[in-house]
Amino acid sequence: MPRRSSSARGPYLTSQRPGISSRGSTLSLLSNDSSSSLLASSKRANGSTLKQSSTVDDAPDSEDILARILGPTPESPVSDEGQARRITDDDLEFDFDFGGLALRELATQEGAQEEETYKSQTVEDYERDKAKFEELHRSIQACDDILSSVETNLTSFRNDLAAVSADIESLQARSTALNVRLENRKAVEKGLGPVVEELSVSPLVVSKISEGHMDEAWVKVLAEVDKRATNHKKNSQQIQSKAMADIGPLLEKLILKAIERIRDFLVAQIKALRSPQINAQIIQQQNFLKFKDLFSFLQRHQPVLGGEICLAYMNTMRWYYLNQFTRYAKALEKIKLHILDKNDVLGHDDVSRRATVLSGSKLAGAPHDAFNLGKRIDMLKTNNQVALSSYLAEEDQSMHYLEVPFRNFNLALIDNATAEYTFLAAFFTPALSFSAISRHFNYIFEPTFSMGQGLTKQLVADTFDGLGLLLCVRLNQHFVFELQRRRIPAVDGYTNGTAMVLWPRLQMVMDAHCESVKTLTAALPSRAPSATSAKAASAAPHVITQRFGQLLHGILALSTEFGDDEPVVISLRRLRTDMEGFLTKVAHATLGADKRKRDRFLYNNYSLILTIISDVGGKLAIEQQEHFEELKLGVQESV
Repeated sequence: MPRRSSSARGPYLTSQRPGISSRGSTLSLLSNDSSSSLLASSKRANGSTLKQSSTVDDAPDSEDILARILGPTPESPVSDEGQARRITDDDLEFDFDFGGLALRELATQEGAQEEETYKSQTVEDYERDKAKFEELHRSIQACDDILSSVETNLTSFRNDLAAVSADIESLQARSTALNVRLENRKAVEKGLGPVVEELSVSPLVVSKISEGHMDEAWVKVLAEVDKRATNHKKNSQQIQSKAMADIGPLLEKLILKAIERIRDFLVAQIKALRSPQINAQIIQQQNFLKFKDLFSFLQRHQPVLGGEICLAYMNTMRWYYLNQFTRYAKALEKIKLHILDKNDVLGHDDVSRRATVLSGSKLAGAPHDAFNLGKRIDMLKTNNQVALSSYLAEEDQSMHYLEVPFRNFNLALIDNATAEYTFLAAFFTPALSFSAISRHFNYIFEPTFSMGQGLTKQLVADTFDGLGLLLCVRLNQHFVFELQRRRIPAVDGYTNGTAMVLWPRLQMVMDAHCESVKTLTAALPSRAPSATSAKAASAAPHVITQRFGQLLHGILALSTEFGDDEPVVISLRRLRTDMEGFLTKVAHATLGADKRKRDRFLYNNYSLILTIISDVGGKLAIEQQEHFEELKLGVQESV
């Protein structure tokens, strides 16, 4: 028979599991059951143990055990569940191992073991285990207290959480209501904002216009007032309201106050232009252009006052430029110039070299060459676009030609005219049209332009410096190109007037050269020289040929970028014809009937001219080179 497990205990043993102390009952905090459930579970555990075990008095009888093993005896009744059967030989074939014990001995030993296992708990055992039960009871009570505290805290937390949830719901409702109100206010503000803006003027705006410093912020406030005044004037004809009627007088007073302050400000700046040693460009850039909107505002609201301010400015600048350029012209008059008079024409035998200042006092100076261009052409090629200052002009002791004062004066005049026209266009636009601005510009510079043309006439009145005159023509043309590049059309009248002074004088000088050559030709003897004189005459180039070649070279060098439609081209061709006639007559007058020698003389003169002008480019130069090349080839066969 199977043995009972030795782990079974009596009914009075504790239910404490091995390895867990009595304090381990605090683990019941992890459970949601109460202390009564713990006691019930303990009782259920003990009850289950009592059901599975029995005392010694209840031990089964050995005979019953044998009867169950061997089956029912013949005298025993048949069980209700089946019929009785007899023991057969097959039933006796089991092999039982009782460890050498008889059945009764085996049954007696088993009963003793069960009696020992299921013995009752005594009073001593109970007293010994009483402390453990009390400790267990206290642990259970502590667990109940802790669980009660936890339950209280959880209940309080639940109540607080409910209150917070209610507050959140309230806040959400308030937020929704505020959002709705905000959207409604935005919609109302979007519709009423412009209307309120037009019907109100900030105290800051009034204070700034009336007493504030006139700076860029003042200009912005003025633009705001101007905009509101324009809108009020437009809307007052369509909308009739008390607010619209109330704002009108306030805007008018602000505009009148602004006009008064603008007038005082512009008058003060115009007075500053009349101060001695003042630079007008600085005041224009810093005090006028930064406040260009002021004049436009003044012109819109008080056009009469705007016209008076404009006239005051024009008169001031008219005086300013005339005064400044008068002083500058006097400084340029002190520059020492070479004087080229009628003795410096091409056909004059004794070409004198003299120098004098522009005022007319004559001084012995360094010799000059009236026909050699030399470095004078560098004035057209220089990158220095700054005029000579008055101080340097007064201190300069070197000798110059007439193009030096001409260039410096006109360069300064062109620069100042450009600055003034640019300022007028920037400051008076859009208050004035461009045609009005051009008229104002001409009014300002009219006396200065007249003085500039007078200086040009004074420089070229008595001169016979053809190269200097052509240089001045080219400088004037460069000024025209520069003004076109700068888009300053108002100075075209002055440059055209200057050209009308220079071209006729250059034409007269070229005519003087032609007349001098004709005079020399007419002075030559008409009869052929004697054989002895003809034999002694030289075939070397004439001295006039050298001068003509240099003069021709200078004119061609100054005409490389221009065509053959200028007045100087016609004069040059006429001078060339006169020079050819002069050389032909000189050959007959000095070399007689010796045609070979005459051709050699002409060949040498043409070769010299061709050599001098061979390094010049341009359309006009190529034409002259081809012409003299043909002349040289025409007399080369007999040479």
